[in-house]
Amino acid sequence: MHDEAFPILSVRDLTATRAFYEQLGFSQTYQFPPEGEPGFVTTERGGSSIGLGSSGESREDAFSLWVYVDDVDATLAALGTSGAPVVSEPEDQPWGERVARTRDPQGNLVILGAVL
Repeated sequence: MHDEAFPILSVRDLTATRAFYEQLGFSQTYQFPPEGEPGFVTTERGGSSIGLGSSGESREDAFSLWVYVDDVDATLAALGTSGAPVVSEPEDQPWGERVARTRDPQGNLVILGAVL
C-alpha cells in the first residue's frame, strides 16, 4: 500500500499554477495524460507533495484530499456506515488505480485510491 495522502488543488490555469509552485521549490514528478497537455500533475518538494488538477471554469471543490488505502471498496463502505456520503462509487481508472470519492463531516471532498 502507498502510505501517503496529499492535497489536490483544482485550478483554472494549470500552467501558471505549476509555475507558481515551482518558484516555491516544487518540481513536477508526474503528469496525466503522460503525453501532451496535462490535466493533472503532481509536484513535490522534499517530503511534501501537491496535486494540481485542471478544473476549467468550475470552482466547486477547489480543494480535495487524496488518501491511499488498502481497499477502496471496504474503506468507502466503512465510512458510509459512519454517515459519510458516497460522491462516486469505486471505479478502476486508466492510470492504474481504483478510486472512489466521499466527503468529510465538513463537506470537503476526499478521494480514496488504491493501486490496482
